Amino acid sequence: MRVYLDNCCFNRPFDDQSQLAVRLEAEAKLSIQEAIRAHQISLVWSYIIDFENSENPFPERRHSISPWRELSCLNISETPQLIEKSIQFTQLNIKAKDALHLACAVEGHCDIFLTTDHGILKKSRHITDLAVMNPIDYITRKAND
Repeated sequence: MRVYLDNCCFNRPFDDQSQLAVRLEAEAKLSIQEAIRAHQISLVWSYIIDFENSENPFPERRHSISPWRELSCLNISETPQLIEKSIQFTQLNIKAKDALHLACAVEGHCDIFLTTDHGILKKSRHITDLAVMNPIDYITRKAND
C-alpha cells in the first residue's frame, strides 16, 4: 500500500496537543510513520513537500520532516500531466498547493492521501483517484480490515 502525507499531516505532532482531536491525529500519524519505517506501507514523497517544508519557519520541524524523503519509495517531480491534474482539483475549490499534493499522490499511484486539513477532507469527497482521509480514519480502517 502506498500513502502520501501532506505537510499538515507531517506537522501534526508539533501542533498544540491540548485539544483531544489534535492529540489523537498526532498519535495516529506517528503510528503510520512506524508502519513506514517497518516497511508495512510505502511512503510517496514530492517536490511540493520539499518546497513547503523548506518554507517552514520552525527549523526543528524542517529538520524532523526532511529525513522522511529518504524513507520514501518514490519522489514525484513536476510534469505537465501533474499540473493538469492539479488544475482539475482546483476546480473543486481546493487550494493550489493542496491540489498539487493531491496530484502528486495520484501520479505516485497512492492508495491513500493522509491529511489533517479539514478543508481538503471536505472538498475532496468527489475525488475518485484515491482515498483522502484523516490519519485517525486510516488507523480505524486498518484495525477493521
